Amino acid sequence: MFSDEFDGTSLDTSKWNPNWLGCPTCTTKPVNSAETTAYAPSQVSVSGGSLHLKLVQQQTTVDGKTYPYRSGLVESNGKAEFTYGAFEARIYTPGSGGKISNWPAFWTDGQNWPTDGEMDVMEGLGGSACYHFHSPAGGPGGCAPGDFTGWHTYGAEWKPGSVTYYYDGKLVGQISTGITSAPMYLILNNGISDQHGGPAMANADMMTDYVRVWQH
Repeated sequence: MFSDEFDGTSLDTSKWNPNWLGCPTCTTKPVNSAETTAYAPSQVSVSGGSLHLKLVQQQTTVDGKTYPYRSGLVESNGKAEFTYGAFEARIYTPGSGGKISNWPAFWTDGQNWPTDGEMDVMEGLGGSACYHFHSPAGGPGGCAPGDFTGWHTYGAEWKPGSVTYYYDGKLVGQISTGITSAPMYLILNNGISDQHGGPAMANADMMTDYVRVWQH
C-alpha cells in the first residue's frame, strides 16, 4: 500500500512532511514536552539510499522557547494514513556500548491523541529498542533484549484487537488491550530527552533504508 526506498536525492514531499505538523519550511517544536530538540526541515535529507535525520547541538528557538538541539522528523499526516496492516522499516540507530543513543522512534499516530491510538513500532528508551501501544486504556508494551544499535529491521502487524511486533523478523511481543481502529499516519524522528531515551549523543544521524506498509 505504501513504500519509500529513499533512493533519490531529496525527500519525496508527496509522501512526507519534514517536521512536526508545521508548514513545509517551518521549524517546529518537539512532539513531546520531555524532548529538548526542535525539528527543522534542514535536518532532513535523502542520500546514499537512505533517509537521514540528523541531530545536532544547536540552540533553536520556536514560539519563544529555546531548545539546545535541532533534529529531523518526517511524518505522513494528510498524505498517507492507514487502518490496520503490516508496517516495517529498516533503521540505523546511533549508539555505543550496545545502547541506542538519544530517543529515536518509528511510530504511527491518529488525529486525536490518545483516543485514536499511537503505535510505537520502535523507540529507543534507556538504550533499548522498545514497543508500545497508547490509547485511553493505557500504554502497554515492552523492550527487546540485545544490542539494537546500527542497522535493524522493525515491524508491527496491526489487526483488529491486536498488534504483534517483530524485530529483525523475530517475534518480540504482542499487545491485545486497548487497540484502536482509527486511521494513523507514519512518523520517524530522531529525538533527544533528559528524561527518556538513551545516552545523549550530539551529531547523531538516524538513517532509514526503507519504510513499507502492506494490507490484506
